Amino acid sequence: MHFHILGIGPVGRLFAHHLRRTLPAAHTVSLIHKKRQDHQRLLGTSFALERGGKVQTTDDFQHEVFEELISNPPSASPPISSVFVALKAQHTYPALSLLASRLRPHSTIVLLQNGMGIYENLISTIFRNPTQRPNFILASNTHGAFLTEPSHTVHAGVGSIEFAIAPDSQGRDFEAGLDDESTETSQRRLRLSDITFPEDTQSARYRSLRTTVAALLVLEELNTSWRSYSDIQMIMRRKLVVNAVINPLTALMGCRNGQLFEHPEAKDLLQQVCGEAHSAYAAQMKHDIETWLQDLESSGVDMTKVQVPTFPETLTSEALQKETVRIAELTKGNISSTLRDVRRGRKTELDFINGYLVGLGRTYGLDMPVNSTLLNLVKLRHRMPLDPIL
Repeated sequence: MHFHILGIGPVGRLFAHHLRRTLPAAHTVSLIHKKRQDHQRLLGTSFALERGGKVQTTDDFQHEVFEELISNPPSASPPISSVFVALKAQHTYPALSLLASRLRPHSTIVLLQNGMGIYENLISTIFRNPTQRPNFILASNTHGAFLTEPSHTVHAGVGSIEFAIAPDSQGRDFEAGLDDESTETSQRRLRLSDITFPEDTQSARYRSLRTTVAALLVLEELNTSWRSYSDIQMIMRRKLVVNAVINPLTALMGCRNGQLFEHPEAKDLLQQVCGEAHSAYAAQMKHDIETWLQDLESSGVDMTKVQVPTFPETLTSEALQKETVRIAELTKGNISSTLRDVRRGRKTELDFINGYLVGLGRTYGLDMPVNSTLLNLVKLRHRMPLDPIL
């Protein structure tokens, strides 16, 4: 199959390297460069990935230029089978809106962004028609990487990739294996055969999805794991709050992650951000449960036998605070992506991090003053560099 990588920054390079080294040569991996000069700068060079002081090189990539892809008529370029989107959150919508003519219902899009709300934004705008919507995979990445030169990537922090398939717009149950009563509960697993199988009359629509999931699962050096959609939502919510604390504060203070919680003021802000997130998540869950119960009751279900789920312990304010401090310590020498963006005069991803929490609170009538203030301060910091008159 033909895989594309959109976004050739550190995360995109990491995926490109491991896909090319792991997959058989029969599979093609294409890198989509932003501009022709970006392609020319890397032409004829191998990609080097450094991990633990050891360097591996990869080549045998195909190359395409984004500017040319979107300027060509759809008939001049074949549809994309599978694309790993490793762009920043704020660049994902504009890029996919321009690339949409090459995406079909049988295509698969892997979203690798920080933050939340990107997938929901895409399916409510670009891909509104469920019958024409591509397959989506949502991934949470905790690997850390950076570039030292255009063709050299350092894999600085070894983490994991957890991913899930978004619910099928056609109603196919990709997680049927988790509810298979013919299998003992302890042995139930997500299965590739629930995506598609050889005799499937709709295999053409789901073949790229199955192949993409299989490709992700063999990337052992990236510690990949296939999770249920509900699991990935939980994982992404936790990561969102960690980023909602660490990213804006490090960008505003100009410090490394590990320096934050040496000071009581940062701990106060940590408590307030996590408290707001807890309140928003609890309001969302309350609304979802009430809707679910109403649907069950209207369907004639015996409500005395329904078990109402409790709020997840991992999303309480206390648990979120502990997780944030743990990650800050684990990545204590790191410079956050938001601080890097601010230093380079670039827009940040915080509209999809703190901004997502502010929007979630607004949906359920909750004020989110600390998240809102942090978001606005970082935007102001972007517009007004420090010491402009000195």
